[in-house]
Amino acid sequence: MRFDTLAEWLVWQEALHPKAIDLGLGRVRKVFQALMPQPRMPVTLTVGGTNGKGSCVAMLDAMLRAQGYRVGAYTSPHLLRYNERIRIAGEAVDDAVLCQAFDRIDQARGDITLSYFEFGTLAALDIFSRSDLDVQILEVGLGGRLDAVNLIDADGALVASIDIDHQDWLGNTRSQIALEKAGIFRAGRPAVVGDPQAPESLYEYAREAGLSLSCQGREFGFQRCDGGGWNWRGEGEMLELPVPALRGDHQYLNAAAVIQLLRLVRRQLPVADDAIRRGLATVQLTGRFQLVEEGPVPVLLDVAHNPQSVQVLADHLRREYPGRRIHAVFAVMKDKDIVGVLNPIKDLVSHWYLAPLNMARAASADSLREVFRKIGVAGVDSGFPDPASAFAAARLNAQNGDLVVVFGSFFLVSEFLAQQAVHGLR
Repeated sequence: MRFDTLAEWLVWQEALHPKAIDLGLGRVRKVFQALMPQPRMPVTLTVGGTNGKGSCVAMLDAMLRAQGYRVGAYTSPHLLRYNERIRIAGEAVDDAVLCQAFDRIDQARGDITLSYFEFGTLAALDIFSRSDLDVQILEVGLGGRLDAVNLIDADGALVASIDIDHQDWLGNTRSQIALEKAGIFRAGRPAVVGDPQAPESLYEYAREAGLSLSCQGREFGFQRCDGGGWNWRGEGEMLELPVPALRGDHQYLNAAAVIQLLRLVRRQLPVADDAIRRGLATVQLTGRFQLVEEGPVPVLLDVAHNPQSVQVLADHLRREYPGRRIHAVFAVMKDKDIVGVLNPIKDLVSHWYLAPLNMARAASADSLREVFRKIGVAGVDSGFPDPASAFAAARLNAQNGDLVVVFGSFFLVSEFLAQQAVHGLR
């Protein structure tokens, strides 16, 4: 084995391929075929989209496990430990299992270089193929059509939402991005669109590719009920359901799409209504509208990092925390639409704390301050030596009844959770 520890494998993978992101299936397909010449895949559900992917995977996982299925779930990125990306029966795989998978991939690849994400995707597929699963749920990393997850012809696929993000790789319009997302669909297999306002390009693509789309607001939908609960409706049926355990109104859209996908694959994976209810009521997902109570000033964590997801966050703050003074700890990658990210929420925040992230992709405090100046936002603190100092400043300045919101990047939320673990906070 090339390395003995998971940390060594991951550091090596980060530098192996000349590009951190290199969309395309040519290289990774060759390694996959060498790794698994005759792959025996369980039933596969693939989830893509700009936002909502993680929530949909978590709901699918919870509902299928409530039914008694043995489920593998592959997601990215992770928040605290790389192992979070590959879960079996709700538990992250251990270091030894990952290292053994990486070694098999290393042996199979020959002189082909792979990106960090491609290594992880192949590891998930290799581990799942050896784990006696009933079903594997695969989350697309970037786009869909050329993402390594798209090696597998899914038995059913779901695109949760479509919005502007990762323009350097996916295009500058929702129409262009929709075509990349739709690449995970396969003719003759269930294809669910969770976005009720999907671009027309998606429907044109479906017609040309012979796809039969099942769309939110057309073939299925939902209606919230007075006094709590909601109804899912499909073609010719209705299901009464509890409020999703995941917070936010957008989770009804995600849950409705997930249920539609399960209805469409019920011949392979029958799921009882009661299992759907239990999954909805128990599903958990770190870093999405996650409320951390710390004395008189609560902290809300959210990984919103593009305009659509921040708009959802802003709507949630208006509805759930009206009149609260909000302190926002913020960091974002420099390749994001930063103005588009800030505009939906700028009028809600009383004070900003720019947390530095020690990575080349992160926007610098100076560049962020210039963006804030251009959009007319004052009350911005920066110059913190590390994220922990920014968190501490926000807590110090917040008064009873205020709210601290930590958002903008997975890496920032990860830093907060790491600090929370170190100090034993709830």
